[in-house]
Amino acid sequence: MGKRVVVTGAAQGIGRATAELCAREGATVVAVDRNAERLADLSGCEVRVLDLTDREAVTAFGENADAVDALFNCAGYVDAGELMATSDEGYRLSFDLNVHAITYMLRAFLPGMVSNGGGSIVNMASVAGPIIGVANRYAYCSSKAAVAGITRSVAVDYVGRGIRCNAICPGTVQSPSLDERLAATGDEQAARAAFVSRQPMGRLGSAEEIAYLALYLLSDESAYTTGQLHTIDGGWSMA
Repeated sequence: MGKRVVVTGAAQGIGRATAELCAREGATVVAVDRNAERLADLSGCEVRVLDLTDREAVTAFGENADAVDALFNCAGYVDAGELMATSDEGYRLSFDLNVHAITYMLRAFLPGMVSNGGGSIVNMASVAGPIIGVANRYAYCSSKAAVAGITRSVAVDYVGRGIRCNAICPGTVQSPSLDERLAATGDEQAARAAFVSRQPMGRLGSAEEIAYLALYLLSDESAYTTGQLHTIDGGWSMA
């Protein structure tokens, strides 16, 4: 791959799988997360502990970092509940991490990418919100729909300056955060069965499967692709 790549949310799940895959493919990877403990054993990557909701900290990170060729905004938060059951805290965190943090990262790294001749940006959206409505996910669907808008806006505004911007829209993917959310229901087995049952393929996705799509979009192999929402959901949105 031969590029310098920044990956957020790199301590676990899709972000971790993507950071390690890019490193194996020859990229210089800066892996970003607020969880220092989980970053510590990341293979083949430079690591940076950072609270992405802290605008000043993200700005400073960008100012002190070398120019990058690719950026994967993968960090995110899943809040549960329909409109009236959504807490103010859950709503704020959904937008702080799923939306505002992406804007902070874009402002921190996009100018350098333009000055360096271009690059690729990949944002983590979801099938929930941009593609289909999902019950009891008001804040999540709303914030991920905003990610779709950010992606298209950046793509159209910067296509003439060598920047590509795409989004990935996964279905349900096995990850440590999913395990935590399932356990919090009080009946992890039943909750997992419910998630699996809505997938036409009869299984959840893996972080590695999403990572290979991210690798493609971050690399020059996808040089003719921008402004697109790439659904990878085991057929969920066909149902």
